[in-house]
Amino acid sequence: MSTSGQLRVLFRLWVTREFYAAPADEQTRVIEALPPAFDRLGERFGITVLGTLDEDLLQVGTGAREPVSYVLADAPDLTAVQAVCGIVRTERVDGFPLWRYLEIDARIGHDLFFATH
Repeated sequence: MSTSGQLRVLFRLWVTREFYAAPADEQTRVIEALPPAFDRLGERFGITVLGTLDEDLLQVGTGAREPVSYVLADAPDLTAVQAVCGIVRTERVDGFPLWRYLEIDARIGHDLFFATH
């Protein structure tokens, strides 16, 4: 738990081999679908985004199932965490669920007691 009584969550995201195999115009539509899909997490699910990290400059290609993007957040409860993970189930690109192109998972923990400032 975070000091606020909420869950401290690290959402980890990575693109799939299907994304890399898709034609460039399809990849563009997937990329364009991401901002609205993950927009307003606070309004929609009560999520407070604390920070983001994208490693895409140092990870290139269709490598192993490794996260490349991260969102650190506080969530009010497990239902909110599940809802954010569920975005890839409900959002669609060209008739396919977003999970065809993007995977997500969540790690739940608590504030670290050091390195806070």
